[in-house]
Amino acid sequence: MIVPSCACVSARRGRVVTQVVAQATAPVGPAPPSGGVVVLTALDHECAAVCEYVTGRWSFIHAAGTIFEVGKLTGTDVDVAVTVVGCGTAAAAVLTERAIAAFQPRALFFTGVAGALKPSVRLGDVVVATKIYGYHGGRADRDEFRFHPDAWEAPHRLEQLARQVGREGGWHADDPGPTVHFKPIASGDVVLNSRTTPLATQIDRNFNDAVAIEMESAGAAKAGHLYTAPILTVRGISDKADGAKHVADRAGWQEVAARNAAAFLAALIARVPVRP
Repeated sequence: MIVPSCACVSARRGRVVTQVVAQATAPVGPAPPSGGVVVLTALDHECAAVCEYVTGRWSFIHAAGTIFEVGKLTGTDVDVAVTVVGCGTAAAAVLTERAIAAFQPRALFFTGVAGALKPSVRLGDVVVATKIYGYHGGRADRDEFRFHPDAWEAPHRLEQLARQVGREGGWHADDPGPTVHFKPIASGDVVLNSRTTPLATQIDRNFNDAVAIEMESAGAAKAGHLYTAPILTVRGISDKADGAKHVADRAGWQEVAARNAAAFLAALIARVPVRP
């Protein structure tokens, strides 16, 4: 047996390393379409609900490994890319930035489920965020936590199109369908499942116009702001953030809420104008 020299081993190892690095940094699949729409979700069943409205799907694998399901919005020529970012504001911020850089979309949307903060918002309802409150910034003084929140207004054009969809109806198979609320949403890295905790009390005191709470939109909104990319949040209500989340989850409200939000979003995306 001929043993390769150290130089040959090093050279071969160098080629192997080069090949591995190239494979790790090169996107997989055709170049992603630009100028379309990106939809971000936190959970797999939220992504699946959106993908029901996307035809001709294929997977684009970003150089960093993020997988986007790419296709056309059913019945239209609109390019749509959908991905799962995971839970939390940090992951949402990073992957929103990644999606903007990869697809240069004309609009982005974050969709999925949320918890209700007001009795008037029922399970299965849809909330379009007119404002996102990032509630986790602040200062911990001796006597209390003082919020220093961030806030991002909804892009005017996207909000106007969403209101038009809400007024005209017909986006849901049931008649009447779920109620659509145009109100602020609170966003931070906590699953709120009680109305009596100090955090719940502080949110009610400081953000009392928010009607829903979730964990990703503050990060996505921040990334959109830094890129001057329009991004709108559309959420379905899956629980009441009141200690009974496990009951609502067992009853299937996660899936119902995700499907309702996706149905509304599909009708909205169909109206987003092509970038001139």
